[in-house]
Amino acid sequence: MSAGVTSSTHRDLRARTDVHDLVVAFYREIVLDDLLAPIFGEVAEVDWAVHIPRLIDYWCRVLFGEASYTGTILGPHQAVNDLAPFSGEMFGRWNALWTDAIDRRWAGPVAEQAKTHAARISGALSRRLNGAVPS
Repeated sequence: MSAGVTSSTHRDLRARTDVHDLVVAFYREIVLDDLLAPIFGEVAEVDWAVHIPRLIDYWCRVLFGEASYTGTILGPHQAVNDLAPFSGEMFGRWNALWTDAIDRRWAGPVAEQAKTHAARISGALSRRLNGAVPS
């Protein structure tokens, strides 16, 4: 589905429960991805019980203005990058998986906002951490 196209079978992201479903679906793909799974599992050693609720809070702040998330994005990513530098390909894959997770179930202005924001984040982090451009 291309940007700006709303499918008649998909509804927009409307509530925290939608964001929960999106984040969980997305990270299910991450843990199965040959490129990204080692970063999350072996390098960052992500505690999913902590990480998932935090990301739900983050995306609810971004998409719905909820004040549930506090923190920074750069710091944790910098710590992981210091252990094993990210590549532009990793940021590109992360963004592609995020976009696919959205497009499978949601369409509309908020879904588009989630994709646009994710692309902006992946590009900014890629440039800030190592000068790489997402591919």
